[in-house]
Amino acid sequence: MEKFDHRAAINNIPPKPGIYQFWSDSEELIYIGKAKNLKNRVSSYFNKDNYRINAKTRVLVSKINKVTFTIVDTEIDAWLLENSLIKKHQPRYNILLKDDKTYPWIIIKNEPFPRIFWTRKIVRDGSTYFGPYASVSMMHTILGMIREIYPLRTCTLPLIQENILAGKFRVCLEYQIGNCKGPCQAFQTEDDYNQNISEIKDILNGKTSAVIRRLKSQLDASVSELNFELSHRLKRKYDLLDRYQSKSTIVNSSITDVDVFSIATDDKHAFVNYLKVMNGTVIQTQTLEMKKKLDETEEELLTIAIFEFRTRFNSTSKEIVVPFAPDLSDSGIRITVPKLGEKKKLLELSQKNVMFFRREKLEQYEKLNPELRTERLLTQMMKDLRLNQLPRHIECFDNSNFQGKFPVSAIVVFKDAKPSKKDYRHFNVKTVEGPDDFATMEEAVFRRYRRMLDEEQTLPQLIVIDGGKGQLSSAMKSLKLLGIETQVTVIGIAKRLEEIYYPGDQYPMYLDKKSETLKIIQQLRDEAHRFGITFHRSKRNKATLATELENIPGVGRTTADKLLRQFKSVKKIKEASEPELLQIINRSQFKALQKYFTKEKPGV
Repeated sequence: MEKFDHRAAINNIPPKPGIYQFWSDSEELIYIGKAKNLKNRVSSYFNKDNYRINAKTRVLVSKINKVTFTIVDTEIDAWLLENSLIKKHQPRYNILLKDDKTYPWIIIKNEPFPRIFWTRKIVRDGSTYFGPYASVSMMHTILGMIREIYPLRTCTLPLIQENILAGKFRVCLEYQIGNCKGPCQAFQTEDDYNQNISEIKDILNGKTSAVIRRLKSQLDASVSELNFELSHRLKRKYDLLDRYQSKSTIVNSSITDVDVFSIATDDKHAFVNYLKVMNGTVIQTQTLEMKKKLDETEEELLTIAIFEFRTRFNSTSKEIVVPFAPDLSDSGIRITVPKLGEKKKLLELSQKNVMFFRREKLEQYEKLNPELRTERLLTQMMKDLRLNQLPRHIECFDNSNFQGKFPVSAIVVFKDAKPSKKDYRHFNVKTVEGPDDFATMEEAVFRRYRRMLDEEQTLPQLIVIDGGKGQLSSAMKSLKLLGIETQVTVIGIAKRLEEIYYPGDQYPMYLDKKSETLKIIQQLRDEAHRFGITFHRSKRNKATLATELENIPGVGRTTADKLLRQFKSVKKIKEASEPELLQIINRSQFKALQKYFTKEKPGV
């Protein structure tokens, strides 16, 4: 059996919150864990320098043959998913969680003048449940906040209208201290009470902005009154509420028995993610890879995957949640394509997992077959830039000058989306006087492609001009003079907003800031700028040094250039021996140099 390569497995795990699962060589699920950072947590098991790992953990690690994972939105969601999966699968190396230790819920009781309290037990009596809450402190803060804002009853009296009208009850201490408005004696109407309940449901559903604004106002008032003890309490509640997420995307009590599916495809593969939701909890999650044989549609692929997953996990759910409706009209299954709400959140979670799985697999394929990545990138560039052929050969131009002096142009070449440095070229500008970027670009483009035509070289499929409309127009003038303006595609990229210009277009095109096409164009532009600046600085430095040598009597520009070409710097010229210098200059020039360098020494 092939040895488990933990390094390869860890490389495929993202630094995101989620749960990880360890499997043995017999395909047994032996451990489930949660993590704020999946990559760091899983890699810690295989760190030989970690002496905190006990003997049992070493035995667990020795049995690992496969690692799978599921990413979620938050660490709290990871806790909840870990809890439900451990209860479902009971892995050998996990501590089993009992039902009476499950996470708490907030309940709005199904009764006249409903009470609001927390519970760990769900009873299907028509009451409304919110949660569960992985942070008990946060749950109590929310309950306390609700009771502070809305006076609610806490008694268990049967407050039906007959009892209230008969005067069977008397207000208690909670009424006297302002925590209750006394519905037991009809001091508060049922409509008014239910209006409060409606607002509380909004808060528990995540609409906390009104509460936060109220708290902020109270906090500002307490600070103004120098009531620092109250300010501290309000600030703590404000911070907790601000971080609070009233509903988890992992668990919702209103969703009882649902299968969730999402799909992602490319030219050769399809990936389908499956989430099994039972009694309001995700108890199963897996992603399936399918290799296309023909031009199967997404509907066909999703239908096949749905039956595969439902057979594999013996699912009898009467409802499936999907991104679009597949052809399952005769299956007796209710199909839901959610637009809003909790089922939409579950679908988004499934889609997030399937997209990550697809990206991970694609990266694996491209590492084994680099040409696949090249073809994909070039195909995407052809589509994004509206080209009629793959841009296998791309050239990019950039100009550099210093206050109009030492103007140079640089060209960099990418072949198959990678730099081809042996094809980079510099141009010393010959026909332009002063700082004229447009004329400089015109000269560089003309000289480059006139030579390529003379040498019968193949023209590039794409030319990128570092600049906006002006530089692009100058480049097009030269291409028209050469008669090749229709044989190549030319674009300009403006630096400020990364705008893409086409010849003759009034308005620029904007690419997605995260698109790989824009990244390659930016890489071309930055590489051309770097290459041009390097040459420009070298030219400027040599000119400065040559000027210094020309100040020596008997040494002209030609002699100075010869010395610099041979010795590279004034310092090395100064350190050179007499025979070395006499190979380049005559004896009178040598004496002039010797006299000049002697004057530079201190005290002479």
